[in-house]
Amino acid sequence: SANDSYRNCSAEEVIYQDATPLSGKIVLAVVLALVTLATVLSNAFVIATVYQTRKLHTPANYLIASLAVTDLLVSILVMPISTMYTVTGKWTLGQIVCDIWLSSDITCCTASILHLCLIALDRYWAITDAVEYSTKRTPKRAAGMIALVWIFSICISMPPLFWRQAKAEEVSRCVVNTDHVLYTVYSTVGAFYFPTLLLIALYGRIYVEARSRILKQTPKKAGKRLTRAQLITDSPGSTSSVTSINSKAPEGSSETGSPVYMNQVKVKVSDALLEKKKLTAARERKATKTLGIILGAFIVCWLPFFIISLVLPICKDACWFHMAIFDFFTWLGYLNSLINPVIYTMSNEDFKQAFHKLIRFR
Repeated sequence: SANDSYRNCSAEEVIYQDATPLSGKIVLAVVLALVTLATVLSNAFVIATVYQTRKLHTPANYLIASLAVTDLLVSILVMPISTMYTVTGKWTLGQIVCDIWLSSDITCCTASILHLCLIALDRYWAITDAVEYSTKRTPKRAAGMIALVWIFSICISMPPLFWRQAKAEEVSRCVVNTDHVLYTVYSTVGAFYFPTLLLIALYGRIYVEARSRILKQTPKKAGKRLTRAQLITDSPGSTSSVTSINSKAPEGSSETGSPVYMNQVKVKVSDALLEKKKLTAARERKATKTLGIILGAFIVCWLPFFIISLVLPICKDACWFHMAIFDFFTWLGYLNSLINPVIYTMSNEDFKQAFHKLIRFR
């Protein structure tokens, strides 16, 4: 069985961990600890920023804050124990902690992935059905969507608890039992493959819609109006200023007897409507680009892990891979919880300004 193949790899895993020098283990532990700390701080700042900034109290930003809460749970409940397990290669915390850790891992990582779908779905409805969806886009609706994500995530993480290992005192490895291939297919499809296809479909539609809006809002000819303004100067010396144009002869005298010079200046005034359309188009481009970056980072981080998770139980003994690769792909997936808040903070001007204010206030 696939579980037997995992056990067969156990000796190799111990060799891989034991063959690593102490200095290497210390460096690995420090690197993973820093990644964990950075994930905690970045997501905590996103949550604090949304909480303290009234301007960000919108349903769309509540979804982002909920994603940050989920990623924060990953960094608190999952990553510290995973750091210990990755460095030592041995499980010493017993079966109960193993069950809790695996359930937290599957639940929180699945919820983090599904939150990306929620944000993309919210963006899709907002851009394709703006008028009608604006009335439906309420905090209560956002809370309902978040609740559904957590319910589905728990449904994916629960089944392994029903076939837990019998002898808790002999547990030396903490892995998901892959004897049940149907569960493996169900969990990987529900947690990754279906959300990925949904994200790609939504992103494609959003891109097409945003592109059509940009083309509609961009005029064929950049129109600017020319107006004439009069610059009144009360000093003859001002006629030699570099800002004066078409200097004229004195038109009259002031009450003090000094001549008053009238300069006619052509001033270019941008069409306010044109500027508004350009701004809207720019924001559409930026939002679409941000969604693309999020999608790309998500696929790069999680695809290798879920390929191995799906292929290994199916091909069983015919497949072989070094356990260090599995550990690397696992942490690459965890890294997505650090990337998400960084992308949102750096790409959203409202978040960026609020974030800077929060930093200055602290």
